[in-house]
Amino acid sequence: MPDQLTAATPPQPILQPTQPSGHSDRPRRYVFVLLDRFTMLSFAAAMEPLRLANRLAGRRLYEWRMLGEQGEYATCSNGSRVMLDGPLSDTQRDDTILICGGIDVTRATTRPLLAWLRREARRGGRIGALCTGTWVLAEAGLLDARRATIHWENQDGFAEKFPDVTLIRTVFVEDGNRLTAAGGTAAIDMVLRQIARDHGPDLANRIADQMIHTSIRSEDDHQRLSIPTRIGARHPRLAQVVARMEANIEEPVSPARLASEAGMSPRQLERLFARYLGRSPKRYYMEIRLERARNLLLQTEMSVMEIALACGFASAAHFSKCYRGTYGSTPYRQRETEAQPGS
Repeated sequence: MPDQLTAATPPQPILQPTQPSGHSDRPRRYVFVLLDRFTMLSFAAAMEPLRLANRLAGRRLYEWRMLGEQGEYATCSNGSRVMLDGPLSDTQRDDTILICGGIDVTRATTRPLLAWLRREARRGGRIGALCTGTWVLAEAGLLDARRATIHWENQDGFAEKFPDVTLIRTVFVEDGNRLTAAGGTAAIDMVLRQIARDHGPDLANRIADQMIHTSIRSEDDHQRLSIPTRIGARHPRLAQVVARMEANIEEPVSPARLASEAGMSPRQLERLFARYLGRSPKRYYMEIRLERARNLLLQTEMSVMEIALACGFASAAHFSKCYRGTYGSTPYRQRETEAQPGS
């Protein structure tokens, strides 16, 4: 089995083991389903806590298998390969299945995979997803009327595609027997929560210490950095205006109103943006809207006109002109290029 990446885990949860010490020595099993071009980091972040649990406990608390739809190995987004233990096959009811997604998840979401997932779900066991694997669970109908999370870059398209799923923008979400982690190191926090529940918080804390995971995240922690950290400026009124922009994409707020709400004149707002962000409020707002539009363009089947309206543009022509000015390609051409095999 190839080496895994180490990751970080949260020592904080006050969870009691579901079974007393001295329970059956039978290890709990995790089944990782590796999609084509899966993200190595989130996969390793989920597996390493299990390995460390075995090492620190001095016995096999957990075991795991790696399955894939075809072939002897799965290729991750960085180009490396992971050997598989076998193709998609029946699991046991007390297994935890984790779908490991990554780049171009819609192409990796095949009919055989969805049929297998639905069949396994009927067993009533735990099924989860890492990174864009949440998209697959939603496509299979396994997240309807449930709470779930996905990587922030995919949230716009996910919300449009799956309105019956309650999208929570946190690092991980546990809703009954459905587990979803946003990607990156979020899987560490989610798996540590399971370990704390199985074997107590002390073991989870020791694993986190081994991984040098100093920041313990819970189900309530958000994925993204705060606005001041992201824009590199700790100016409260600037952060207020940027937050207002991000919350109003479909119906943009005028610069004059943004300035008034922040208690300043339009000229003062212009100077504030020029000083800290190097562009005008109008230009910055346009970039936010175009970023949302690009996500919808690449992650959904919405028409260009629908995307234009969802991002505050009055016409497809105006949207196309602005998009080309920023990304060097029209929305139509961008979608065609991304749809090409191997792109």
